[in-house]
Amino acid sequence: MIMKAEGSDPVLLKVEALKKSFGGVSAVNDVTLAVRAGQIKAIIGPNGAGKTTFFNLVSGVFAPDSGQIFFLGHPIHGKPTYQIAEKGMSRTFQTMQPFGNMTVLENVMVGRHVRTGSNLLQAAFRTPKARSEERKIKEAARHWLDFVGLSDMADRPAGSLPCGQQRLLEIARALATDPKLLLLDEPAAGLNFRETEKLGKLLYQVRDLGVTLLLVEHDMSLVMEVSDEIFVLDYGRKVAEGIPKEIQNNPQVIEIYLGKSE
Repeated sequence: MIMKAEGSDPVLLKVEALKKSFGGVSAVNDVTLAVRAGQIKAIIGPNGAGKTTFFNLVSGVFAPDSGQIFFLGHPIHGKPTYQIAEKGMSRTFQTMQPFGNMTVLENVMVGRHVRTGSNLLQAAFRTPKARSEERKIKEAARHWLDFVGLSDMADRPAGSLPCGQQRLLEIARALATDPKLLLLDEPAAGLNFRETEKLGKLLYQVRDLGVTLLLVEHDMSLVMEVSDEIFVLDYGRKVAEGIPKEIQNNPQVIEIYLGKSE
């Protein structure tokens, strides 16, 4: 079941009055947000605004103190990450986390295992079902490496890739889970201008596959270029929400980033 928003696309993700504190400090405070199917939606805000904490709550890394999270119309707050991933939500992390001692191809294959059915015993004894699944996993992994432009790197150790290619590897691994919603935590961090430009084009290509995107990002040129809507956080609270032009001209947002004029 997918929630319906009046006069718009179905709501894929709905967050209501979400709260999370650490040691008495409120990291996310009464945040309500909706992401419609087919959107590219960005969450922006200064350092410490609560953006990554919000991602961790939505993806099941943290349980909220209060509030509700619905994905595909079903409550997911408090559920473990693997169950949320099985439902069709995947993510990347601000700090890249490749399995450095594995090849690029093997890294993407790891992401695909959420869509497999062989159990541990079948895998250990290399049953026909397990061997068939492994072939399919490898084929899917090669497809996603080709999609992000890393097919030539398949047999290289993942830890040897430069920053820009590791970012692409993370996206390929996340796409291997066949997500309906992809959460990207600062995908342009550490990228140069050309790599960021290439990333922007890739995000459009991912959306064209039918994958909805929710990203946290500090690169404002990228955010303004690719986003259908932008959600602004500051000190864990919602400051503004709207299309890029509205956010660019919002006095509160300008004050957060540039300071108040005396």
